[in-house]
Amino acid sequence: MIRAHAVETVRAVEARAMADLPDGELMQRAAQGLAEVAAARLEDSDGSTVVGLVGSGDNGGDTLYAVAHLAESGYACAVVVVAAGGRDALRQEALEAAEDAGTIVHVAADDEEAAARVVAEADLVLDGIVGIGGRPGLRPEAARLVDAIDDDAWVIAVDVASGLDPSGETGEDDAVWADETVTFSTAKPAHLLPAGEAATGRLTVIDIGLDLSDTAAAVERLDYDDVALLWPVPTAGDDKYSRGVLGVVAGSEEYPGAAVLTTTAAAEAGVGMLRYVGSPTPVGLVHAAVPEAVVGTGRVQAWAVGPGLPAHESEPAGHSQLAAARVARASDLPVVVDAGGLELVDGPRAAPTVLTPHAGELARLLTRLGSAAGGTDDGTEGPTGGGASTGDREPLLNRPSGPAREVTADDVKGDPLAHARRLATLTGATVLLKGATTLVVTDGRPVRSQAEAPPWLATAGSGDVLTGVIGALLAAGLEPHDAASLGALVHGVAADRVSGGGPLRALAVAHGIRPAVRDLLARGRTAPA
Repeated sequence: MIRAHAVETVRAVEARAMADLPDGELMQRAAQGLAEVAAARLEDSDGSTVVGLVGSGDNGGDTLYAVAHLAESGYACAVVVVAAGGRDALRQEALEAAEDAGTIVHVAADDEEAAARVVAEADLVLDGIVGIGGRPGLRPEAARLVDAIDDDAWVIAVDVASGLDPSGETGEDDAVWADETVTFSTAKPAHLLPAGEAATGRLTVIDIGLDLSDTAAAVERLDYDDVALLWPVPTAGDDKYSRGVLGVVAGSEEYPGAAVLTTTAAAEAGVGMLRYVGSPTPVGLVHAAVPEAVVGTGRVQAWAVGPGLPAHESEPAGHSQLAAARVARASDLPVVVDAGGLELVDGPRAAPTVLTPHAGELARLLTRLGSAAGGTDDGTEGPTGGGASTGDREPLLNRPSGPAREVTADDVKGDPLAHARRLATLTGATVLLKGATTLVVTDGRPVRSQAEAPPWLATAGSGDVLTGVIGALLAAGLEPHDAASLGALVHGVAADRVSGGGPLRALAVAHGIRPAVRDLLARGRTAPA
């Protein structure tokens, strides 16, 4: 599992470590690791010139010491000082080390055009402008120097790409978009959350001796090896009932294919038994596609409700299906709710619940449940405005409620984590917000962030497949936070394998679940202890 820690947590752990270490030891460790990564990238690309963009903070010092190491190794190195206070604002010992190693120092404020020409000639650029103490956005002079970087240069952000909100809460286009980020001891939230992941590039974590093993993470990401730890694998004493019986209420006369996709995915995920409730057309399709499914109600361990389900069914054939959906929601069993089923959500539910909206569905839910997540109806700016750091923004839950206004999909896309948290608080459910980076939010738990899926997965029916996988995991006994994030990981891996870099169909992803799980479990069995 990849764990990302909040800036305040990292600062506290660093302070404890520095109390027992020689002055500057952590910075030297960070700089050495950074220099080794940079040298490896230069060797890969036959590059020879390095430019460090240096600000006044700790990562500016890391960058200066790393440039000194690279200059001593024979690379042609220069530093462009971006700090508002010029040379005097830098870590002086680090600046002296860089100059003593033969690094040429340019102060951007003295001659910005000359500094930009130096930047444009670099094969590799180290972004040490601001770090985890920075605010979102770049000062104009820094932005102009970043714009001067050659398209073919390899850009390494030091700790976090300059201009990003380190907490990952707020998106910012005016930031360094790195090819790689080298961070120290632990990932930071910006590296794993939608607001910062794209600008982070490849993530490389350097161990500098900080012990965060017993420290609560702010964000987590399951990796491939976690599948073997979490996936419910049957034993010799199991039968179809102990492995989990899933009830599926999905599909309709209007959208019959959703029933096939959801039941197929659940069967491929290894559910012990399926009970399907639907109208005649999807019943016939499910019989043909998943003959092991049992049609009709009966005892189940969990429910999957909503794919292809109209919230208001006018046809008599669908009335019993909607009734079954409401029974599932009113039960004390775990339920995963998607698509049409989300229209039935009217507030908290005591039993374990996973809601799986996309941005538009989440916006409609927040609007309908009376949440003004992002402002009030007077046009007050919402959580994505202003460009202030996280510490300057008042949390959504602490704002005066005011008259509720319509929440839009754009609101959600602008600040997905805040809106997912709001829905989790309003409903008491685990909220899986679909997207290029899928977020799983449960009150009191670290946010989970999964990004295994290819862009090709943005296709009709893919959410139905995910619902089936999560339902199978809930029926097997997993708690909602693990079921949702593990389901998202496997769904993404299966899609990536099926796609192979090209188009895919949702049904192909459903059939890809079984081999994906098999191979991920085999990976876990063969991984070194």
